[in-house]
Amino acid sequence: MSREPSTGILCMAYGSPPTEADIAAYFTHIRGGRPPSPEALEELTQRYRAIHGSPLTEITRAQAAALSERAGLPAFVGMKHASPFIADGAAEARRNGVERLVGLPLAPHYARMSLGSYQRSLREAWDGELVFVPGFHDHPAFIGAVQALLREALAASRPDRLFFTAHSLPARILEEGDPYRDQLLESCRLVASGMELPEWEFAFQSASHTGEPWLGPDLLDAVERSGAKDVLVCPIGFVADHLEILYDLDVEAQAFAREKGIRIRRTNSFNARPEFVDALAQVVGDALVRVA
Repeated sequence: MSREPSTGILCMAYGSPPTEADIAAYFTHIRGGRPPSPEALEELTQRYRAIHGSPLTEITRAQAAALSERAGLPAFVGMKHASPFIADGAAEARRNGVERLVGLPLAPHYARMSLGSYQRSLREAWDGELVFVPGFHDHPAFIGAVQALLREALAASRPDRLFFTAHSLPARILEEGDPYRDQLLESCRLVASGMELPEWEFAFQSASHTGEPWLGPDLLDAVERSGAKDVLVCPIGFVADHLEILYDLDVEAQAFAREKGIRIRRTNSFNARPEFVDALAQVVGDALVRVA
């Protein structure tokens, strides 16, 4: 009888600079080794100062620890652009005797530029059996967890308009046949199908200034066009508090709201909430069943 391989989970996230002194190296890594301009570096530094540093690494570690307990498997952490890198997490798993590794990007929606790059990095770092999870945008447990966040927010007050959001990407991905936007819209429809929601629409946020078109509409433009005075944002493409939540929604969008005389609030982030950890455990379990 063959022996079942020792299985572990590598939880992967984008990464964040641990200190302000690390921002330049972090930004350079994001840019593929090309240092940013002094102006761009200063802008990013100011954003991190405004939120007093990103808690993403600590949250990812908490998510991994909770998932390990829930799934009964060792879980490790690897970041795309900051320490511990994906290769570091894979090496730690190997040192702990893991033979079959479940690669779990902590992002629900697949894009070649995002989850695809996690997969490529992990394949370079891991020579053992690999079970890669290419997102979980339509998993019933994930949809139920989003619905729980919305019920919590709607119980406090009901807005005029609900906006689902996710990180924008260059618009050229549509010509390349990337499923990212379609998966986002499918997630929104699945969430809405089981709830009585306010009028809702989807918008993108956090586009970068790269000189090429990015996916739209932009959240703040869409809010202004809607004419709504009380807005709830559900950032369905994100699973943790980090720069794109704590600055783009909690600082930048709030400044916009004050200027326009409207109210914008958001659903809470999953972070290590039990319903999200349960969803991740089900996603991992289903992935392992498929390869059994």
